[in-house]
Amino acid sequence: MDFNMKKLASDAGIFFTRAVQFTEEKFGQAEKTELDAHFENLLARADSTKNWTERILRQTEVLLQPNPSARVEEFLYEKLDRKVPSRVTNGELLAQYMAEAASELGPTTPYGTTLVKVSEAEKRLGAAERDFIHAASVSFLTPLRNFLEGDWKTISKERRLLQNRRLDLDACKARLKKAKAAEAKASCEGDTVPDFQETRPRNYILSASASALWNDEVDKAEQELRVAQTEFDRQAEVTRLLLEGISSTHVNHLRCLHEFVKSQTTYYAQCYRHMLDLQKQLGSAQGAIFPGTFVGTPEPASPPLSSTSPTTAAATMPVVPAVASLAPPGEAALCLEEVAPSTSGTRKARVLYDYEAADSSELALLADELITVYSLPGMDPDWLIGERGNKKGKVPVTYLELLS
Repeated sequence: MDFNMKKLASDAGIFFTRAVQFTEEKFGQAEKTELDAHFENLLARADSTKNWTERILRQTEVLLQPNPSARVEEFLYEKLDRKVPSRVTNGELLAQYMAEAASELGPTTPYGTTLVKVSEAEKRLGAAERDFIHAASVSFLTPLRNFLEGDWKTISKERRLLQNRRLDLDACKARLKKAKAAEAKASCEGDTVPDFQETRPRNYILSASASALWNDEVDKAEQELRVAQTEFDRQAEVTRLLLEGISSTHVNHLRCLHEFVKSQTTYYAQCYRHMLDLQKQLGSAQGAIFPGTFVGTPEPASPPLSSTSPTTAAATMPVVPAVASLAPPGEAALCLEEVAPSTSGTRKARVLYDYEAADSSELALLADELITVYSLPGMDPDWLIGERGNKKGKVPVTYLELLS
């Protein structure tokens, strides 16, 4: 292998000079060129951006993939430029277990039927989670990684080069200072020789030669200083432009953050919608699974027959003539002014969630409030009549916890 020994020796000399300069600065034995306040602020802002970007990136990865082993595996696949294998989400895995359990325990039993319904909902939740993870990775994680692995590496490289240029500049300043001090000393030693001596002593000749030598050294040091100052100024300008580009990075990350919030909002909205549908499905089946618990009838003295339906139970209550026109939704409008509570079968209920009335026939609800509810003949079993003071209207059963 062909080595350029002269270049290697020169590089070694430069490295040694920088090391000496850096060490002397640390011990306060050498002067250091200070950057202006604006430049220092840019450096501090860039460091802060890098540190917080790393933290946000790591914690977002934990949020999207809580399993550390899975994160390491995905990281290795990305570094090897290989496609990350498709991974089953926790919701999809739970849905698979529930479906298999329902198949083995009996899909026609109440427990098996509920397992099937919950399994389908969990499967939809898992698919929504997969979409969210993909959207967040593309719109949020990827730009953060690109900044750390691209722009920040460029900034770090230029900052290291600026540091080397500064060490070279300060070393040149130190050399020039020493050369000027030696030149002044040599001049002083030559001036001490008397002028009346015909033959000047030998030490005067040596001092004059040393003065000329140090004069050459001063010229050389001044030339090196000018070159070092030019290189330092040029590198400082390049680094400053890169540091000022951090503002553009913030704008880009702000846009990515909006995309992340948008995808997360979509994900949670889908989860809420799926679980609300599941709750309604389970609520409509509660009357058949636990008869007499979710309808507006008093608790029976003995266990009712399994064939008793909410509609049949509600039909046994006394009927007020004024509500003879009440019909299921879609068949006739509910005249709330004509609805009177049953003399039996009313009970208290605690509201589980806020509910906004869709029309004037429904009663708006606030979480944790207590209302009076009862059922009427011909009503949809998923709904009850709710009363709060002088207000009344239809309320969904799934939003209530009926109290004994």
